[in-house]
Amino acid sequence: MAGLSTRHLLGIKDLTQADIELILQTADTFKAVLNRPIKKVPSLRDVTIANIFFENSTRTRLSFELAEKRLSADVVNFAASSSSVSKGETLIDTVNNILAMKVDMVVMRHPYAGAGIFLSKHVNAQIVNAGDGAHEHPTQALLDAYSIREKYGDVAGKKVVIVGDILHSRVALSNILCLKQLGAEVMVCGPTTLIPKYIGTLGVKVEHNLIKALNWCDVANMLRIQLERQDIKYFPSLREYTMLYGLNKQILDSLDKEIMVMHPGPINRGVEITSDVADSKQSVILDQVENGVAVRMAVLYLLAGQTV
Repeated sequence: MAGLSTRHLLGIKDLTQADIELILQTADTFKAVLNRPIKKVPSLRDVTIANIFFENSTRTRLSFELAEKRLSADVVNFAASSSSVSKGETLIDTVNNILAMKVDMVVMRHPYAGAGIFLSKHVNAQIVNAGDGAHEHPTQALLDAYSIREKYGDVAGKKVVIVGDILHSRVALSNILCLKQLGAEVMVCGPTTLIPKYIGTLGVKVEHNLIKALNWCDVANMLRIQLERQDIKYFPSLREYTMLYGLNKQILDSLDKEIMVMHPGPINRGVEITSDVADSKQSVILDQVENGVAVRMAVLYLLAGQTV
């Protein structure tokens, strides 16, 4: 079996279409493993992986840790808040100290864009980007594409709208790059202040009317408002945002076709999406979480296969 064309997973922009297809096909195998009574395989036995998170995370950190343990890897967890980083230690020193303990692979989330790229140039280990600032979140985009493929059989030709805070979202950029590689049509929808000026260069449509966007699409990916990354007010109030861009059951039922509803999490119920939509049969939010483990198993397995 051919391997990936890259030694690290730093962003979707570094992957070819063949790389993405290989990851999704490999994830099919691991999803079957996860549905067996014994959910573990010895594929990464004797490989040590460090999860280094400089930002808070629930789903991504647990998903990576579970993926690593299902592959029989040895796992080391690191939280910046309780480490020597709080004493002034640099990123390179922190990671080199961890690598001195003979770690083979690093999964890292960092608040600054490009942190994974910077690290890959300075340390001798494979780096998996688990989210870097508002830049990229490649494994989220891969699991979203996998979820669309699982429901529709193929991503090519599907119409996907990404709704919400596009400007501050690493999920949006990675999703756009991944879906375009796989042949989907992509639209972004949100207030003008939350749509980046460069968005046209990515080959996506822009719509500011939620109803028009939903009538156009097959899949709606609802993003949360990233208040922690906003240094100024981009819209008058959350209430007004919800009135214009929140998805509720009334809107969903009024559409002339059934669409698939996605959300990368964490959900702000009652803001970008109501509970009755999040818990509806059209929602695949929990399927995304389940698929995340299989996709991350595939990524770790394929990267480790280049060195073992």
